[in-house]
Formats: sequence, C-alpha cells, structure tokens
Amino acid sequence: ARLIRFDTVNPPGNERACQEWLRDYLTDAGLECELDGTEPERPNLVATLAGEEAGPVLGYLSHVDTVLADAASWTHDPWSGEIHDGFLWGRGALDMKSQTAAEAVAAARLARDGWRPAKGALKVFSVVDEETGGIKGAKWLCENRPDLARADFLLNEGAGTLMPYGDRRLHGVCCAEKGTFRFAVRARGRAGHASVPATADNALLKLAPAIERLGSRKPPYDVTDEPRAFLRSIGEDPGDPEGALERIAGVDPRLAALFEPTLGVTVAPTIISAGEKINVIPARAELLVDCRVPPGMGAEATMARIDDLLDGIDGLEVEFIEQVVGNRSPIESPLMDAIRDWVGADGDGAEAVPVMLPAFTDSRHWRDAFPDCVAYGFFPQRHQTLYDAWPLIHSDDERIDVRDLGIAASFFHELPRRLLR
Repeated sequence: ARLIRFDTVNPPGNERACQEWLRDYLTDAGLECELDGTEPERPNLVATLAGEEAGPVLGYLSHVDTVLADAASWTHDPWSGEIHDGFLWGRGALDMKSQTAAEAVAAARLARDGWRPAKGALKVFSVVDEETGGIKGAKWLCENRPDLARADFLLNEGAGTLMPYGDRRLHGVCCAEKGTFRFAVRARGRAGHASVPATADNALLKLAPAIERLGSRKPPYDVTDEPRAFLRSIGEDPGDPEGALERIAGVDPRLAALFEPTLGVTVAPTIISAGEKINVIPARAELLVDCRVPPGMGAEATMARIDDLLDGIDGLEVEFIEQVVGNRSPIESPLMDAIRDWVGADGDGAEAVPVMLPAFTDSRHWRDAFPDCVAYGFFPQRHQTLYDAWPLIHSDDERIDVRDLGIAASFFHELPRRLLR
C-alpha cells in the first residue's frame, strides 16, 4: 500500500522517493543496499543478502514505475492503496508493486531472522523505467553495473497467476518472451483537391486492402519449444497445434485466446495516418503494425511472413521500425525444479507449467547481459485467476487479492532456502 501511494507514473517516473523508502526498509532489515542510475531522480535499487562463501546469485526483479491512471474512471482512488472487499486497490497493484512488496518483505524477513545463504547471495532488484522500455532501468543497470546486476537465477513478472483448466490448477512459469518486429506499411499517390477526387490519386485508399488482409489472414504457425512443452504438460500433442488449440478452446476459450499468440507471428494494425487537411486528398499514407514473433526468429523470416500476408497488393512499401529478437531461458533448470516443488507442496493438485509471454519484460536485459542466467517470470496467485487479473493490468480498477500477496511473499521467503543451500 505504501508503494502504491508513491506516484511513479512513467513518464516522467520520478521514482527516487519510492526507491529511497524501499532502500531504508531493506537496510533496516539488514540488507546491503545501493542506489545507482543514469538520472538523479530515477535511481535503481539493488539490495543484497550475501552468504559467507561465493556461490550462485538468486535475483528478485521488479519495477516501480507505472502507467498513468485517470482517477475519475476508478471505483476507488488509484493512489490510495486502500483495501476494499478483500482487494488492495491502486495503480501498480498488479503491475507490479505487488511483486516488489512480496519480494522485499520476504528478503527482509529472512534477514531479520538471521538467515544467510550457505553459498552465494540473494539480491532484490527494484528498477525504474520499465514501462517505456527499461533504457534507464534494467538495461542501464545490466550494461553499466554488471557487478551489481549479475545473477545466476532471476525471477520477474510474466506468469504465475492461476490458470484454471477444467478441473486442473495450472501456474505458468514464463520461460520465453516473443520478439517485437513492428513495421510500417506506406503508400504513395498524388495530392489533389478533395472536391474533385478523380483528379488525384488517394494514397489512403491504397492502404485499405492491407488493413483488410492483416485483419483477416493469419500467418502459419512457427511453434517453438515453449508452447510445445506447455502442450505436453496438459496432455496435448505438440505436433498438432491446430487440433490442440481447438480442444483447449472446448475446455476454456479464455486459455485458448491467451495461448494462441504464442504459436507464431501475430500482426495487429494500430495506427494509420495520412492527410492533414480534410479538403486535400493525401499523397502519402502510413499504417503502423505491431508485430510479435517467436523467440529466435529474425528479420528475414519475419519479413517473409509479412510478405505472404500482403502478397498480391501492389504499390506498398514495408519497412521495419523496430527489431527486437525474442529471448528465452532453458525450460529445465534447478530454478524450475524448485518452483515445481513449491507449487506441488500445497496438496491442492496445482501444477507448474512452462509458458511463453506474448509480450516482453525486463528479463530480456538480463538474458542479453548474462547468457547463463536462468530468468523466469513467476509471481504466484491462487485466488485471483489470470482471466480476472489480465484485463485489469494497465486498466481501471487495478487490484489484487490480499491473500495472494501473502502467498507470493511466502514463496519468495521459501525459495532461497531451497535454491541457495
């Protein structure tokens, strides 16, 4: 609740007051803390609980910046951090000051109880600027302070919320994130007076077939290891993704809708621009498309998929405006074993299953900087399901079930004892 009351909407961010409060909380508990960053008002925090001997480093990662919120559209004040009906309300309650809090409380409790890892260290990373790409946050920290940022195992946002599937209770462990290959589709024509359309060549109209095509066609699937592993875990044949998706939809169409984008390239037209005056036929028009691709797929393969979608439409120019290759960590690891053991220990039949995130997080910066780092997205929630939580992220009335805050803190408190021994 205290973290939510700090207004860290990015831009501009202004996360310093929040980070200093968190630093003092963790310092008082016995962790060694350091603030550093590229701007005075936007420092990153690294808090360390070290053992006496060298060994593996387990990192807990979160960001404290948020997107904006319009208080007029909320049931309760988005900056109050108040509890109503068993939920903690506020911007960042899900994305992701809840995880910051759970990780910090767990680390502080371990420190106060006198626990130290037999070997290695536990690090709490609280970074800035994630909502606008992490340039001043995770990326800066990994590139400029690798001594602080290094971790062998890393936990971040991206999965963990309960996914009911029939009578099964699934908790995703995010092992991979899709790449981002956003592109522009441009058309050219000849300007003219809008009162006599036939004397001009309207560039805007030339984009209409592209919009229709991108909305009605789907690229063929490019299935990678992570969705294959998920299908195997729920008893489906990874060699038949189309049939598996149909059967998943028959059990729960919500899960099918969230899983389907991980099977291959997705394209979503989002912005179109052309003329600046209503009485002038535009000579140029541009359509911007958000395109996400499976990890490992590069520009050449992605452009081939785009060309297939737009095949037969003349007079278009296509250009990438952003190229970020997707990232991944090994599905099997000591960290995955520890998560599976914890999830299964409750006795309610819950299962940990590998998943891919259709979007991206700050995990990619750790995977880039430290190739041997096993980074997963996992924040366990047992009461508020993924289907309840996902629509609230970046939306009005963002809130988290208070019981899930306790469950997550319990997990982050227990994990170092399982992993750093």
